[in-house]
Amino acid sequence: MLYSFLLAFHSFWRWVVLLTLVLSIGRAFLGKKGHRSFSKKDQQLSLLTLISAHIQLTVGVLLYSISPIVSYFWNNFGKAVHERQIRFFGMEHITVMISAVVVLTIGFSKVKKQKGDYEKFSSMFFWFGIALLLILSSIPWSFSPLTSRPNFRDFSW
Repeated sequence: MLYSFLLAFHSFWRWVVLLTLVLSIGRAFLGKKGHRSFSKKDQQLSLLTLISAHIQLTVGVLLYSISPIVSYFWNNFGKAVHERQIRFFGMEHITVMISAVVVLTIGFSKVKKQKGDYEKFSSMFFWFGIALLLILSSIPWSFSPLTSRPNFRDFSW
C-alpha cells in the first residue's frame, strides 16, 4: 500500500518539478534577454524549484528502498544488469536523477552568489537547463521504446 502511494505521488510530483523548472528557465531566459532585474519573485521561483526537486528526490529514494524491481535488481545483479528495464530502475534512473538534483542545487547556490542580475539569470539558465536535460533523459516516458511507464498514475489502491 505504501509502495503504491509513493509510486503515484512520485509520478504526479514529477509534473510539479518539470513545471517549476521550465518556469524558472523561462524566466531566466527572458530576464537575461531583457536585461531585467533579478527580483524576489525570481528568487522565490528558483527556491520553489529546488524544494520541489528535493521532495521528488526524497520520495524517489524512499520508493527505491522498497521497490520490488530494485530488490530484484540487487538480489539478481548478474542477470538483472543485462535486463534493460530492470537495470534502468535499479541503477540508471536513480543515478541520473540524483545527478540532476545535485546540478540543480549547485546552480541554485551559484545563482545566489552572483552579484549582477544578468549573471544570476545566466547562471540559472545554464545550471537549471542542464538539470532539466538530465531529468528529461531519465523519466520513463509512456512513449519511450526503452523503458516506458504511464505518464499519470492514479492514487487508487
